[in-house]
Amino acid sequence: MPPLPVISGSACIAALAKMGYRSIRQKGSHVRLECSGRPPVTVPIHSELDRGTLRSIIRTAEISVEEFILLLG
Repeated sequence: MPPLPVISGSACIAALAKMGYRSIRQKGSHVRLECSGRPPVTVPIHSELDRGTLRSIIRTAEISVEEFILLLG
């Protein structure tokens, strides 16, 4: 498994948008994303996401780290 990259919350949202997630609401610095056929995901809008937070987002979106890294590119 490749190491998790250090990315911002906005970059994470952009990567998830490529797989069909869309923003449905925002409360403070957290954005809730939905995609049909997948569980909803909450992403904090921070300049750097903690690796544990990013791993949880990836796990919730039901994709692998490799797939997520491809979406970033």
